[in-house]
Amino acid sequence: MQFGQVIADGGVVMLPLLVFSLISISLIVERLIFWTRVNRNQLRIVKQALRLYRHENIYDALGYLQEQGKFPVARIFLSALSLEEPTPEEFRLALESEAQAELPTLKRFSTVFDTIISISPLLGLLGTVLGLINSFSSLDLGSIGGSETAGVTGGISTALISTAAGLIVAISTLIFANAFRSLYQRQLAFIQEYGGQLELLYRHRYERGGVHTHAVTR
Repeated sequence: MQFGQVIADGGVVMLPLLVFSLISISLIVERLIFWTRVNRNQLRIVKQALRLYRHENIYDALGYLQEQGKFPVARIFLSALSLEEPTPEEFRLALESEAQAELPTLKRFSTVFDTIISISPLLGLLGTVLGLINSFSSLDLGSIGGSETAGVTGGISTALISTAAGLIVAISTLIFANAFRSLYQRQLAFIQEYGGQLELLYRHRYERGGVHTHAVTR
């Protein structure tokens, strides 16, 4: 069966389902690119920044983080390190505040995915109901015969196309949405782990009296 014929047989709800599928595909591709880029580079970024900071190269660490500013973890580190002689508590609050500010970027499109997952099966079911209504409305109860019964049976099978399409869109989106949700949780754990390491380094430096003004223009 040709794709165009499937769309036509599925009824009016196939158009919004097609739009949902295109939106889902485009957002999935964007999220795949984002998470691939983040996971490929962030460990290198934090290790290099921590190494520079640990060896007293504070300005080099700040410059390096500025260069990597397109990555969330770099912006989180930079927000704390660019403060002017903060106390350990202020340093920690800066890390936490910037981490909170990065959450919308990490969770981007999650609401759209949830909407598509919820609505697509309902649209498919609606299309099936409309198809069944159309099939039975054309049936003349006074002259039920083989040809008319076959027509109704074919109409029912055609009506089920929309339900199948809705489920396909919802299930496919759900698989990727759950994967992105898992990546988001791992990212939070990553930020907490290495943010804690940076906070400990700063606290040790602060207690030794080695904190100097090193603010930069962001």
